[in-house]
Amino acid sequence: MSTITLHRIPANGLEVNVAIAGQGPAVLLLHGFPHTWRLWAHVIPRLARDHRVIAPDLRGLGGTSRPERGYDAGTLAADAEALLDALGEPSAEVAGIDLGAAPAFLLAMRRPERVRRLVLMEAVLGALPGAEGFAAPWWFGFHAVPGLAETVLAGHEAEYAGWFLDIGTRADGVPPDVRASFLDAYSGSGALRSAFEHYRAFPETARQIRTATDGARLRVPTMAIGAHPVGDALERQLRPITDNLTGHVIPDCGHLVPLDRPDALLPLLGGFFAGAAMTA
Repeated sequence: MSTITLHRIPANGLEVNVAIAGQGPAVLLLHGFPHTWRLWAHVIPRLARDHRVIAPDLRGLGGTSRPERGYDAGTLAADAEALLDALGEPSAEVAGIDLGAAPAFLLAMRRPERVRRLVLMEAVLGALPGAEGFAAPWWFGFHAVPGLAETVLAGHEAEYAGWFLDIGTRADGVPPDVRASFLDAYSGSGALRSAFEHYRAFPETARQIRTATDGARLRVPTMAIGAHPVGDALERQLRPITDNLTGHVIPDCGHLVPLDRPDALLPLLGGFFAGAAMTA
């Protein structure tokens, strides 16, 4: 089994906390909220058998530095590209879930030569048509008001983040060690402020997605994976604008797909990424 090592990598003005394991073609994994790179803890060892797995903490989250600005998906895509540059990787298979899906999508749209294959999970992409049946959850608005959520939640960060972990799983829940690392990562007003800045940048992210898809198509081979609550909404958004798309909805699976149903996710990723190796 490949050893997972943690590194501090300068990229796009950040000090990125990144977990790296294995050797071979690069796989870049982008997490969401309230997660860190450890969302992928059950996925990395298997992928690292024949890939170099790169799993950073997103801008402002986990152990990555917390700038005041730059939480829109376009800047996060630039962060990802700069990290690949710093690690000497010209291209990668890229997977993004939740907050990590939009930057993965924009990286593939803007720099398709850097993305061999793309996996997007449990997210909706701005206001692209197809997701009209998916109602934005209440916390999108709560997080979006500057200064509100971090003030209201002061001293109760663990309870709040823990609630998301509980509703995001349907099987055995989040393993205690991973859960503890998530709760520690989101403790303190500074951590919450950075997390909620991602939501406050949603209007800019939506504008970037509209611009990227205006008259353009996603030409990178793409897989959309849904569970509960997103289901096939992401696949419906992608279908009209993507040249090569496959879609899957994993049954009996919560939002935290890599932790809740790694047994179902790993065959999908392994088969999809193997296709990239065969065409390389």
